[in-house]
Amino acid sequence: MCFEDEAGFTRRPPTGRTWGRRGITPVVKVNGRGSGRVSVAGLIAMRPGSRTRLCHRLRRHTGRKGERRSLSERDYIALVDGVHQLVRAPIVLVWDRLNTHVSHKMRDLIDARAWLTVFTLPADAPELNAVEYLWAHMKHSLANLASVALDRLAALVRNRLKRLQYRPDALDGTSSPGPDSPSTSRHHHLEAPGQLIGCTPPRRGV
Repeated sequence: MCFEDEAGFTRRPPTGRTWGRRGITPVVKVNGRGSGRVSVAGLIAMRPGSRTRLCHRLRRHTGRKGERRSLSERDYIALVDGVHQLVRAPIVLVWDRLNTHVSHKMRDLIDARAWLTVFTLPADAPELNAVEYLWAHMKHSLANLASVALDRLAALVRNRLKRLQYRPDALDGTSSPGPDSPSTSRHHHLEAPGQLIGCTPPRRGV
C-alpha cells in the first residue's frame, strides 16, 4: 500500500522558533528576487513483513517564461512505476484530488496499468494522507534557513529526504491513516515499465 503527496519549497523558508536575546526578535534576511521553486512528489510504501520505504521525484522550476511550474502526470506515474519495479507486486495507491491526479491524461495512464488500484481521498481530509506528516517534518527542518540558490535549495531537500529514507522507524510513525475509508476508483489494463527515482534501497532478504 502506498501514500503519495506533493509539496513545494521556495527560497523563502518557513518560519520557526529559535533562540534569541530577550526583547530582540531574530531576523533572517531573504533575497526576494527570483521566482524559482522546487516541487517534490513523495511516496511512502508499506508492505507486511518489509521495511517501510520512502521514494520521491524532484523537479526544479526556474520561473522562466513558458516553463511548467508543477509536476506533470508523467512525473507522478514515473514515480509509481519505479515503486512497482521495486516491490514487484500490485500497488494500492492513496492520494488526494489534485487536478493532475484526476485529469483525463492521468486516468489514461492509470488505466494502462493492471497492477495499480487508486483510492482518492476526500477533499477535506488531508490528515488521512501519511505523507502530509512527512512534509511537516521537512519544513520544520528547513525553518529559518535562507537559501539564495535554487540548486542549493534542491540539494537541501534531497538531503533531508535521504535522511528520512534510512529511518524506517520515523516513516512508520507517520504512516497511520485514520479509520475512515476514502472514496475509491479502481483502474486496470496493461503494464508499462518505469524508472526508479530517489527510493530507499531494498534490504537484503526482503
